[in-house]
Amino acid sequence: MTGFDLTKLLAERSGERYELHLRHLNHQLPRMLHTIGFDKVYERAEGAYFYDADGNDYLDMLAGFGVMGVGRHHPVVRQALHDVLDAQLADLTRFDCQPLPGLLAEKLLAYAPGLDRVFFGNSGTEAVETALKFARCATGRPRVLYCAHAFHGLTTGSLSVNGEDGFRDGFAPLLPDTPVPLGDLAALERELRRKDVAALVVEPIQGKGVHAAPPGYLRAARELLHKYGALLIADEVQTGLGRTGDFFAYQHEKDVDPDLVCVAKSLSGGYVPVGATLGKEWVFKKVYSSMDRVLVHSASFGSNAQAMAAGLATLAVMDDERLTENARRTGDLLRARLAALVDRYELLHEVRGRGLMIGIEFGKPKSLKLRSRWTMLQAARKGLFAQMVVVPLLQKHRILTQVSGDHLEVIKLIPPLVIGQEEVERFVAAFTQVMDDAHSGGLMWDFGRTLVRQAVANR
Repeated sequence: MTGFDLTKLLAERSGERYELHLRHLNHQLPRMLHTIGFDKVYERAEGAYFYDADGNDYLDMLAGFGVMGVGRHHPVVRQALHDVLDAQLADLTRFDCQPLPGLLAEKLLAYAPGLDRVFFGNSGTEAVETALKFARCATGRPRVLYCAHAFHGLTTGSLSVNGEDGFRDGFAPLLPDTPVPLGDLAALERELRRKDVAALVVEPIQGKGVHAAPPGYLRAARELLHKYGALLIADEVQTGLGRTGDFFAYQHEKDVDPDLVCVAKSLSGGYVPVGATLGKEWVFKKVYSSMDRVLVHSASFGSNAQAMAAGLATLAVMDDERLTENARRTGDLLRARLAALVDRYELLHEVRGRGLMIGIEFGKPKSLKLRSRWTMLQAARKGLFAQMVVVPLLQKHRILTQVSGDHLEVIKLIPPLVIGQEEVERFVAAFTQVMDDAHSGGLMWDFGRTLVRQAVANR
């Protein structure tokens, strides 16, 4: 009998959480959290909320970067995991066909007419890696196009199609891939004319900045790609599974038929990492062209029983609780309430997005006093004002949000899909107070000076 006791271990050492990270993991994470005052201690979580030791609730408008689509610790997903563990299945034998992967693939494909098969991996970046490999194999071509400012993951292949230089710096050489502006069909065709392009990988709504593909772009891009023998890869890792008010974001536009679709994040139910690459029959048959190539692309933990059970339970919750419809309804309400504030606050420039994926963009004010303060922040580092908004939302109003990307004055809201009018009212009230403070020259500008000093010190 082992003496391991997880409950006891956590009770004894959970107070060391930040010190343990500082000593043994990414040492910059606790430093960053201390600097901006995000070094909270959360004791538990449920639905769209965290709770501290005193029982204070914190509204989660971040959802673990989109992982917690059905909320934290959903009882249906929890029960499914208890059930699959209690079943003691003969999992990952590598040389049999368990039922759960087939059942989850069947369920996923029902949401994606025109796609035929699924490969299960372990993460979003792995789903993208799979799509890149499959596209190159199916077309016999080396080059993949991606959109400027895109984010598709951080492993080497997906990093090659990452549109942010800050993530790419220090990791060259990468794969032979080329950026094109989102929505620019002429630029796309110029690259396709070289006839070495395997695919275009695109987010229907870019997570960095929350920019949607222009109406008609995805359909026209697919037509161009097929004209030149290339494929369309839709990266739905963040936008998929109901977040935008459609099950997949590409379905917002009629007659878009991707060749490969990448999903992950919410499919996990917030518990077991899982990624999936959905694709057309002919693409899979090109990759797995003979029995000799049966394992030419695989993943050691892909299709494991716990991940498959979590995925099946998550999709059941989404159907039973109509979470896609809720994302559309609640997202429309939240976006409308925030957009109504644009004329009220000169620092607030635009509210955009779709469903429960919303970008709040700030910009240069007109009044002299505010403009001078804005200029001070911009001179130190672009993106500091958005960070100034994020911090009081957490510190004063117990609402967790994120800046949408490095050097961007945009806050991205990607809450669990279970939120409703109560959470909308709480967020709008808190955001209004923060913006009132910003426009009155309140205490948040003192914090802004702290951020300026930190930004200058890090140069």
